[in-house]
Amino acid sequence: MPNVSLTPELEGFAETCVATGRYGNVSEVMRAALRLLQEQESKRLVFTRMLERVSCEADEKGCYEVDDVIAEVDAELRTRAAGQEAVRRAGG
Repeated sequence: MPNVSLTPELEGFAETCVATGRYGNVSEVMRAALRLLQEQESKRLVFTRMLERVSCEADEKGCYEVDDVIAEVDAELRTRAAGQEAVRRAGG
């Protein structure tokens, strides 16, 4: 692999990481950074695939408007609250 050029800020950060003793050298810092980037990219790929699946499902089955979902949830909460109040009044 070719040598990597870092900005002065990143080079200083890497050297500080080594100076604190957490890493033995700048190569270890770079490997740790690349592992984190690899993990982040993997998560991004999983998320992107999930969005694609959801989009396809919405195209096939349709989707709900946020206002409709909120109205339905509000109605359900009112119904449950009324039922609980009726039970309370009945002494239950």
